[in-house]
Amino acid sequence: MTVIPPHSDSGGPMDTTATHDPAAMDADFRELTRRVQAAGLMDRRPLRYAGRTALVWLMNALGWAGLALSQRTWWQILLAAGWLAVWSCQLAFIVHDAGHRQVSRSRRVTRALGLLHGNLLLGVSFGWWVQHHTRHHNHPNHLELDPDILRRVAVFAPEQAEQRTGFARFLARNQRHLFFPLLGLEAVVLRIAGLIALHRRAIRHPLLEGGLLAAHALLYLTAVFTLLPVADALLFLAVHQVLLGYLLGLGFAVNHKGLPTRTGDEWSWLERQVLTARTIPTWRVGDFFYGGLNYQIEHHLFPGMPRSALRHAYPLVRDFCRERSITYCVSGIRESYGDLAEHLGSAGRLLRDRQSTAA
Repeated sequence: MTVIPPHSDSGGPMDTTATHDPAAMDADFRELTRRVQAAGLMDRRPLRYAGRTALVWLMNALGWAGLALSQRTWWQILLAAGWLAVWSCQLAFIVHDAGHRQVSRSRRVTRALGLLHGNLLLGVSFGWWVQHHTRHHNHPNHLELDPDILRRVAVFAPEQAEQRTGFARFLARNQRHLFFPLLGLEAVVLRIAGLIALHRRAIRHPLLEGGLLAAHALLYLTAVFTLLPVADALLFLAVHQVLLGYLLGLGFAVNHKGLPTRTGDEWSWLERQVLTARTIPTWRVGDFFYGGLNYQIEHHLFPGMPRSALRHAYPLVRDFCRERSITYCVSGIRESYGDLAEHLGSAGRLLRDRQSTAA
């Protein structure tokens, strides 16, 4: 991981834990916004999104057609499951982009895209996800307000250790070894979270969302068990859902973990979005598998920025942060997962040490 440090007047690195004057930070963010808009990076790109969406639909259709026309050998089943996991993940990225109104400013179009790709095609509640994800963007790495931290069993800061009891404490204590294997359940966990919200009537239009979720389950399971014998169908389901879980989990896991956490509201919008995230510049293949979210700092600063513009915003935002003495974290792919594993290990050791001391 490379932290691009700000510069002090003496030429040395500044104290990156110090907060800046909120008014100055607000002025800095307005200036950064002006530069981004002047570069055309916030302009809507409907034709690009239409082409990408059509491609994702086509690739998913080819996957199901290939499974239907195959000889149903084990390797063909695994190939189809892997192919569909990759393109199901791309459906999830369409849901994400629609939820941020990157595709369209229209609330009706956004909702239609989200319900179609989220509820019907993936079985994930769009209404629940939007509420959840909006809170995360407003309070990234806040130990009391960020739902992405609150719903995790893993411990990401010492303050969380005392809150873990029973089996959750066991998981957190051994999280360095368990976190990555358990990421394979991420697709299932997202569905369960949506169903819980639906049961609690914590989302608007529960009948519509619930009906679409039921339609997804019916269509998906009917297709799988019609095309495949029971044993082969179970193999397909396991591989498809676990690989989808990994693609989703590995794409999101490194965005904020191992970076500063907080409990108060002393940071400005600019600080909370930059200091709690990392950017992982990649080639276009990497951008494809990350859905552009490897440019996490840029995405958090400008959630409505179209996905294809994020890679172009990266050097602009990086240089601006250096210019204004704001620490900017950039990392390689392998480094980012290594940093995450080390951070998980450190937090897990804290729990083990406390247990040893208590014993």
